[in-house]
Amino acid sequence: MPLTPSTTARERDNTPPVPPGSVIGILGGGQLGRMLSLAAARMGYACHIYTPDHDSPASTVSAKTTVAPWDSRDHLAAFADQVDVITLEFENIPLDCLDFLSQRTRVHPSRPVLETAQDRIKEKTFFSAFAQTAPWAPVFSDNDLMHAAEVTGTPAILKTNRLGYDGKGQIRVETQAELAKAWDTLKTDCAILEGFVAFRGEASILIARGRNGETASWDLAWNEHRNHILDTSSVPAPVSEIVTAEALRIAHEAAKRLDLTGLLALEFFVTHDDRILVNEMAPRPHNSGHWTMDGSYTDQFEQAIRAVCGLPLGDTRRRCAVTMKNVLGHDVTNWPMILENPLARLHLYGKASPRPGRKMGHINFLEG
Repeated sequence: MPLTPSTTARERDNTPPVPPGSVIGILGGGQLGRMLSLAAARMGYACHIYTPDHDSPASTVSAKTTVAPWDSRDHLAAFADQVDVITLEFENIPLDCLDFLSQRTRVHPSRPVLETAQDRIKEKTFFSAFAQTAPWAPVFSDNDLMHAAEVTGTPAILKTNRLGYDGKGQIRVETQAELAKAWDTLKTDCAILEGFVAFRGEASILIARGRNGETASWDLAWNEHRNHILDTSSVPAPVSEIVTAEALRIAHEAAKRLDLTGLLALEFFVTHDDRILVNEMAPRPHNSGHWTMDGSYTDQFEQAIRAVCGLPLGDTRRRCAVTMKNVLGHDVTNWPMILENPLARLHLYGKASPRPGRKMGHINFLEG
């Protein structure tokens, strides 16, 4: 997609780019942090990982790792003093941690972006201003359940307001009679009830926005899930030009309203009558964007580094059709068979212990 400059944003941040040879701090040490670090190294940067986890996948490919809790001010201060800019690999960083680091060095994306992404009520409210979502209602106590169900109808999905991924932190209810039990099971004091949507499929789009407001987006991906975990993402997506155009509009509008610096992934439901409903967002590299590592002129990880360092964004055109497939659990032992396919590109995450449902890597199947 073409790059789009923004004069107002350029005036907002005209500080010099972070040059190669500098140190990039990454909050989180999972596979996304690992692939960010590898991309940064190709561009001449060193990465310093901050993570509470020992033996994290990102640590083995990074110049330095600090293993400490998110609330350790001494460790955070030392970390900030050793890096030139900070980014992140997942959005659920404690906001107090982000505030503390932001007082010492540049952090992208910013607190308002994470504040929106961490809170489903704030996220739904944000998107409802300029896009369609599934019908939803906030739930703060069991007294709100019946009113929420009147708004959303049933069947519906009760979701915790914070955290939860790959199907965790949510329960589907078929009737209003099941709501009280679902509320008790979630053990939360804040949730949303989301009406069930009869959709044709799920899609996602990635957009990058630089410090100067320049934007670049990739092709829409078509996503298939298995047991609530992403199984495959394919490009090009089998959708109409109307769907593609609306997804692009929403992505650009969201990035602008958030004043984003970095990456933003948006997930959509695509209905049978070509409407798209925003499901959720993630202000970071995304599983459904892994196809870009072999199928685009600039992959999502390099682009994230470019964005937070104030460099020009790269070309996001697609090289070929691609299907990305996640490698879960003990499927990782099939790597010899996978590599027999000359058009398969295998990316493993260096995780020591495979277990059911754990993402161990992914494969990009390229088409000529």
